[in-house]
Amino acid sequence: MSPNLEQVVNKTRLRLIPFMLMLYILAFLDRANIGFAKASYQLDTGLGDGAFALGAGIFFVAYAFLGVPANLLMRKFGARAWIGGTTIVWGILSASMGYADSEWKFLLVRSLLGAAEAGFFPGMIYLTSQWFPQRSRAGIMGLFYMGAPLALTLGSPLSGALLEMHGFMGHPGWYWMFVIEGSIALLAGFATFMYLDNTPEEARFLAPEERELLTDTLRAEESTKATSKISDAIKRWPVWHLAIIYMIIQISVYGLVFYLPTQVGALMGTKVGFKVSLVAAIPWVAALFGTYYIPRYSDRTGERRITAAMTLLAAGIGLGVSAFASPGVAIIALCFAAAGFIAVQPVFWTMPTSLLSGAALAAGIGFTNMFGAFGGFLAPNIKAQADIFFGNHMAGLVTLAIITVFGSLAILALRTKKAPQPVPSEG
Repeated sequence: MSPNLEQVVNKTRLRLIPFMLMLYILAFLDRANIGFAKASYQLDTGLGDGAFALGAGIFFVAYAFLGVPANLLMRKFGARAWIGGTTIVWGILSASMGYADSEWKFLLVRSLLGAAEAGFFPGMIYLTSQWFPQRSRAGIMGLFYMGAPLALTLGSPLSGALLEMHGFMGHPGWYWMFVIEGSIALLAGFATFMYLDNTPEEARFLAPEERELLTDTLRAEESTKATSKISDAIKRWPVWHLAIIYMIIQISVYGLVFYLPTQVGALMGTKVGFKVSLVAAIPWVAALFGTYYIPRYSDRTGERRITAAMTLLAAGIGLGVSAFASPGVAIIALCFAAAGFIAVQPVFWTMPTSLLSGAALAAGIGFTNMFGAFGGFLAPNIKAQADIFFGNHMAGLVTLAIITVFGSLAILALRTKKAPQPVPSEG
């Protein structure tokens, strides 16, 4: 009996997505845990607010410029070796943040960490396009994108608990947070070499006829796309338009990620620790629900543009309201912000994967991710400078909210086609 495509896709999803999700949780946690260490780390090292903002953002400089070549190298050497190797390297560097006890060490390690992680996220987006048909891709990427809120839901209490280890064996709490979380990523990198298959043709978990069906389906989709050369990825205005939108999304995301713990601490009137970390996890729980349901709605209706625009608009409104509301209302507003910022991204990433193919897709994803990395660099600096310019610690949040609204309008200005509708299951 011939295999059913939907069954093959489900089988592939069960094999790949949990593992990809686990890696993304570790990647996101290792780049964002500096937000939890902020107060105590600055106190112990004498790092000023400006230097902290620079270090939080400098991660994205090397990350930005290395995204395109990293994706092309993964295409050449294979996902198993590339993703496994980069995970090992970033785990080592993340753990070494425990020894970054001065400003120059902080800036150096954050820069190297950005270089090490440059190939991971765009590689994962590209990997998704190589394993899953277009019509189910938003839902698939929604599952993968749950790594970000899971990292901050589970990682918030973990990071908060590790900060409570202050003084153990003579080390501050932030030392243990960096070393332990980085070591977990190191072990995951070794596991990648044993678990991951490079392509559907090599899939050990699929029967020969299942591999053939999935491969033929993906090849048929690739043949309908207009571009396949690397140069095509950066010559077309729609790719630049998407890249600018993604930069705005990332400005908004990291403006929230890097400062949410301290914002929640201010709302609660206490320092960042385990108690604050539990409350700071609430918006990311909301993001889990948004990231699960919104991409599935987009797949079911085939509507990408309006779904993405309205989701990002809700996030911007939530972020703006959180700057002025009472503590209870502010937490609810932050739930809308977190859910919108994360849920919009898997819907967004269906757009470049529907425009490009082959090497152009690998380069286009890296190019778009490069602009997103610039957004990650700009986010803490925009917030810090807005706070200074207006003399109000909430001015930065309002500025980020306004930028987010412009991002929603930029999505509405896109011209995209509806996604193909899912094929009903056969029997």
